[in-house]
Amino acid sequence: MYIFFLLLPVVYITCNSYLFCRVWQAMRGLPLIVKIAVALIYTAVTFAMFIPMFFRGSDIPEILAKWLFRVGSAWLFFSCLAAVLLLVTDILSRFIPAIQGNLWWALGIAVALFAYGNYNHRHPQAVPLDITLDKPMKGELRIVVVSDLHLGYGTGKSRLKEFVKLINDCKPDVILIAGDLIDNSLRNVRSEHMQKELQQLQAAQGIFMAPGNHEYISGIEDCREFLADTNIELLCDSIVTLPCGVQIALRDDAANRWRHSLPELYENIDKSKPIILVDHQPREIAESDAEGTDLHISGHTHHGQVWPGSLITDRLFKQSHGYRKWDNAHVWVSSGISLWGPPVRLGTKGDYAIITLRGIDE
Repeated sequence: MYIFFLLLPVVYITCNSYLFCRVWQAMRGLPLIVKIAVALIYTAVTFAMFIPMFFRGSDIPEILAKWLFRVGSAWLFFSCLAAVLLLVTDILSRFIPAIQGNLWWALGIAVALFAYGNYNHRHPQAVPLDITLDKPMKGELRIVVVSDLHLGYGTGKSRLKEFVKLINDCKPDVILIAGDLIDNSLRNVRSEHMQKELQQLQAAQGIFMAPGNHEYISGIEDCREFLADTNIELLCDSIVTLPCGVQIALRDDAANRWRHSLPELYENIDKSKPIILVDHQPREIAESDAEGTDLHISGHTHHGQVWPGSLITDRLFKQSHGYRKWDNAHVWVSSGISLWGPPVRLGTKGDYAIITLRGIDE
């Protein structure tokens, strides 16, 4: 998996180098000063996304950091797609002379796919799940599960307001957040006072969150301090028991190498009663199933976000998305209600689950 993330910048630089060469060819005949200006702008846009990420503790003006991230993240998708389209037509033109790699056609198709992917991203789907457990439980429980909001420069306050309305309209008894509520830094989250929107979340029996790897990227203690001003309880390796008898285990993220193992986490849990495990990364579903978990909830994968990324996540995880019944556990892995980086989904869909949980009447 680490090799995959190391390859990403190599692929990105390669795609942009190839695309820039084609842009440079298209400027043949233009004055040198124009070419230099285009080259400088192209370079700035190519690396724009990474400036606020790597210098998030600096004094970069907030509005500049936000737009650097948004323009740069959009360019990440757009440039790679345009480069691939050009490469395909260039290769085909060697065998079919009538086909010529056309820069403007490639850019036009990339724009159209970006627009479609952005629309798709902005309309996550609600996934209803009816789950009945063979364990005693008082009444039924309506749970809304969300993951990977990635609040920050990419997902701002206005978008968060839409998410809060979607969640509240489900009228949940419990809201479970499966990590990565925050993106890379709390700077923009705090400057936009997003805690005010999070305070509008409503669930009669509580709002509970397990941390994700991005909470550690942002600073876990800073996240804990920020969430103290909301209705969200950030819990690490902790158990919450609801009035209906359901036990919710909120596991620390794998980014913490010293987190509890599942046997350690379950030491003081009653396995005769329903157990929900919230674990951001779906790395240990088989172990969770073997430990007696009844409902396992994860996120993290984004299901690759853009095809063929979904093929990669399917190889990396035994279950990278959706619902599946294992030997004992019902497992839901969310694609994420939002996403990281480019505001685009192609071949995948953002989602949030509305789970109706039932058991045997006591």
